[in-house]
Amino acid sequence: MLDNASRRGAVDTGMPLMILAFVVIGGFMYWLTGQTAAERALKIVEDTVAVDDTDPGVTQVALGDLEVDPQPYLGTEVRVAGFGIASMLGTQGFWLATPSGNPFLVSMSEGVLAEGMTLSPGDTVTVVGRVSQMNDSTLNVWTGAATINDNDRIVAEFATFFMEAATVRVTGGGN
Repeated sequence: MLDNASRRGAVDTGMPLMILAFVVIGGFMYWLTGQTAAERALKIVEDTVAVDDTDPGVTQVALGDLEVDPQPYLGTEVRVAGFGIASMLGTQGFWLATPSGNPFLVSMSEGVLAEGMTLSPGDTVTVVGRVSQMNDSTLNVWTGAATINDNDRIVAEFATFFMEAATVRVTGGGN
């Protein structure tokens, strides 16, 4: 007969390992609770100030309406509020993220460019500007002023209409 007396303690490790697993899980849960409390404490509280956005002569337009049919707004000054910047177009402008997923081009006027605003994708903005139709002469002016490069020009050629922004106000930050 075989003598198994020397292996008796080595085979029975189930109970200590189970206790160790419970201790490790409990420690992990305690650590997660601390991390959650730290994250909640870091939430930023923004102070909001009510701003009177009622400019006489400026039409408030839903970006979806402007995207679907900009023709009725051609040559008029409109306001588009609360939409995120999808991407930048050189230093000349940016693309607004629309409900359908097709971005709408906003070109910053010389006055807005002179302000030296720092915009980035993800920022939420309110834009007041005049709706215009895209043409080659506009693209030539932007390329000549070096506010867009040749790659940006190719992308901008897809826009049939754009908004020449007279004012751009950042109303929320990106992620």
